[in-house]
Amino acid sequence: MPATGVPQFRRPAVGGVLDGAAPALLPESADDRGPGRSPSGGGLVRRPRADADAVLVATFDTVTVALRHGLEAVDILRLRRACGAVLQSRNGATVSFLVPVGTSATWHLPGSSCTAGAQLLPATDPRWVMPPAGADCTARPTDPWVLRSALCEAACTLTAGGLGPS
Repeated sequence: MPATGVPQFRRPAVGGVLDGAAPALLPESADDRGPGRSPSGGGLVRRPRADADAVLVATFDTVTVALRHGLEAVDILRLRRACGAVLQSRNGATVSFLVPVGTSATWHLPGSSCTAGAQLLPATDPRWVMPPAGADCTARPTDPWVLRSALCEAACTLTAGGLGPS
């Protein structure tokens, strides 16, 4: 039985993705050996998907967290005017934050996963929690250290409310 008052985080699976959670902004396979990578093991390549208008880009990484935890972090980031583009997964169980490329190499925060590459949907897609903005609908990443701080604060807030990050 878990200790009372101590945050209980789900540990990432072997691939760095939360168990049972498919990152919303990534191709179906986040594995380096999977079909989402080029044969040489280099950059990302576009794969056919159900989202025909989606564009696979390697200019962003994605941090994925459980829905309740992510929405609390979005609220915190919005109050600080520091929230970039955020997308909810197809099944609605997770939220993914766009972060600058290279973040996945140094991201180590329990209860979250960070993977390289992002699949951007059109700005009009209803799954955007915080859609790309501006005249040219450009997706803006969230600063990874500000996001980390907001995720830690969100975990504390949820734990204090008896909900805990899930």
